[in-house]
Amino acid sequence: MTTATSLLAGTPAQLLPARELMAFTLATHIILVPLGVALPLVTLLMHHRGLRRNDPVALLLARRWSAVMAVQFAVGIVTGTVLSFEFGLLWPGMMGRWGDVFGLGFGVEAWAFFLEAILIAVYLYGWRRLKPWTHFWLAVPLPLAALMGAFGIIAANSWMNTPQGFTLDADGNPVDVSVRQAIFSPMFGPQYWHFAVAMFLTAGYVVAGVYAVGWLRGRRDHYHRLGFTVPFTLAAILTPVQFFLGDNIARQIFQKQPIKFAAAELVWDTDTHVPEYLFGRLQEDGTVKGGLKIPQLDSVLAGFSPDTQVTGLSTVAADDRPTALQATIVHWAFDIMALIGSVLILLALWYGWCWLRRRDLPRSVWFFRCAAVAGVASVVTVECGWITTEVGRQPWIVYQNMRVSEAVTPTGAPSLWTMFGIVVTVYVLLFGAFLVVLLKMRDRWRLAGTGPGTDDPETDTPYGPRPERAGAGPAGGGTG
Repeated sequence: MTTATSLLAGTPAQLLPARELMAFTLATHIILVPLGVALPLVTLLMHHRGLRRNDPVALLLARRWSAVMAVQFAVGIVTGTVLSFEFGLLWPGMMGRWGDVFGLGFGVEAWAFFLEAILIAVYLYGWRRLKPWTHFWLAVPLPLAALMGAFGIIAANSWMNTPQGFTLDADGNPVDVSVRQAIFSPMFGPQYWHFAVAMFLTAGYVVAGVYAVGWLRGRRDHYHRLGFTVPFTLAAILTPVQFFLGDNIARQIFQKQPIKFAAAELVWDTDTHVPEYLFGRLQEDGTVKGGLKIPQLDSVLAGFSPDTQVTGLSTVAADDRPTALQATIVHWAFDIMALIGSVLILLALWYGWCWLRRRDLPRSVWFFRCAAVAGVASVVTVECGWITTEVGRQPWIVYQNMRVSEAVTPTGAPSLWTMFGIVVTVYVLLFGAFLVVLLKMRDRWRLAGTGPGTDDPETDTPYGPRPERAGAGPAGGGTG
């Protein structure tokens, strides 16, 4: 029997398209999440710098980033709404039985979403209309609203990984629900801080990467230097912090989700002195093919000692653990995430060393080439983190309480495949339009910064008088 066949054996026909649809929408939505969660803070940092130093270029950057923030938020509304509907449409078994336990997290996220929408509208409206510092302080709650939204989503997801806060009645239904315990489940703290820092780090590298490309193309004015330095500095500071948070969450998984840890590390038999495999593929008989084997390292990483015992996949029944293919997917995602994180630490150290020595950016073109790629690499690590979290929990949708096959919709597979095709088509058009809008904004801003009397980035300020458009008479009242 092939691996693909074994994955589908004994499962409803609709399970595969339901999984593929959910995976696709999650993977695409999460591309937008770093900017949605962290771009408000990056923008406010630039805004504060502009006000404190009376720097019109910093204020112009903040204003332009706020426009990108609004466009991204509009696209995120669509992708996030699709996801919320999919929970109910694709997984009614989970929502019907467990919604009362963990649903509050989604409620918190919804309230945060509406609050963030209002604050973004106020922030956009406030340019040129409010006093500078009043405008800034009205926007300060915006990053907090974004973090509150992340709080709700991570509370729900961490509960799915380590469910608690309920008891089961004779029919297996949850009763005596404790909302506090359900929200603050054992994995909530490690997951939330790891996720939040990842969002800020990723947004910093993504934004800085745009200006790194401009720097490589010879645009080395104050505008591009500032656009690179502020977000990259934030990301560089957070990169070593994320390294320790990542190490902590791996140990928490080792203690609280040992089977997921075994899948991530390709550990088949429970033992001490367990080796670490860099990449490699788990076989059905428990052997590992390919990869680089480092003796005893896995035990050392898990418990700081080669004598640390690591639980293996074979300790639970085959139906209660990830398959060999799923374990390999989790392992590769985990290793890619760790590898990119390690390279980003070297990049951050390079930046920090040059800044401490000369109070200047690195002069090597290779630094800016790496910085230009760092944003995309960071998004890849975010994708890999969610793959590790979700695939490593298989076959459970609620760990050790409900299987994915028990939660799936009874809707027939052909209908789900049709829905999948429609969603892919809509998303391609949506993200294509998003890219076109961003490129149009970039071109307009670039043209605006090249002529005298227009939005020259070295002279224009969002709180100053608007430049009068050529040919506009007193009665015309040009409103640029």
